[in-house]
Amino acid sequence: MSKIPLSKARRAAGLVFLAGELPFAKDGSIPSGIEAQAQTVLDSIAATLKGEGLALDDVVSVLVHLFDKKDFAPFNEVYKRYFKEPWPARTTVRVDLLPEGALLEVTVVAAARSQA
Repeated sequence: MSKIPLSKARRAAGLVFLAGELPFAKDGSIPSGIEAQAQTVLDSIAATLKGEGLALDDVVSVLVHLFDKKDFAPFNEVYKRYFKEPWPARTTVRVDLLPEGALLEVTVVAAARSQA
């Protein structure tokens, strides 16, 4: 498989932009169900941010791509366990361009608190 031309994270102007995170477990599998997939994605985002010296509290913007609109409410229940007020600005859209079995993809932008 060829390498996809993207960076996992990029810094610019005091912000950290994360590439869209898909629900791949460490073994490469995709868990079943929106709740498990949302948790996998958000745990991965938290780990990437930690590697950049940031945390979920530093996220200022979230873009959520959902495969099925019926997953909106259950996704929100998981999301509320990871993010707190003041909530990041967020956009949620329905898409069908996801890998087989994936129900979502999430992209975030984070900033150091002194720069938010």
